[in-house]
Amino acid sequence: MDYVNAFWVGGLICALVQILMEKTKMLPGRIMVMLVCLGVVLGAVQLYQPFLEFAGAGAGVPLLGFGNTLWKGVREAIDENGFLGIFMGGFKASAVGISAALVFGYLASLVFQPKMKK
Repeated sequence: MDYVNAFWVGGLICALVQILMEKTKMLPGRIMVMLVCLGVVLGAVQLYQPFLEFAGAGAGVPLLGFGNTLWKGVREAIDENGFLGIFMGGFKASAVGISAALVFGYLASLVFQPKMKK
């Protein structure tokens, strides 16, 4: 049942974002920022963790999950370092994911040799 919940929740998130892109004039970058901020807000009001436990990867993989990861990192860093944790926590919590995206993106560019559009 975990796979089914992950599939339909992740699909629902993607479908809602697609509807938002089609029906509004919002640019994809703004929608992505909105999703990250929504993940932060849901984490701050403690609604994201129960959602994550129900949906698993369907909630943890999209940009909502990235926002929640940033929130958890900032919250832990504030507890450890006080005010400076606001600036350190997000970087510390998301460093592995961002590094992996950069490394795998670079490797993909070596394999597929992308060209600029003319």
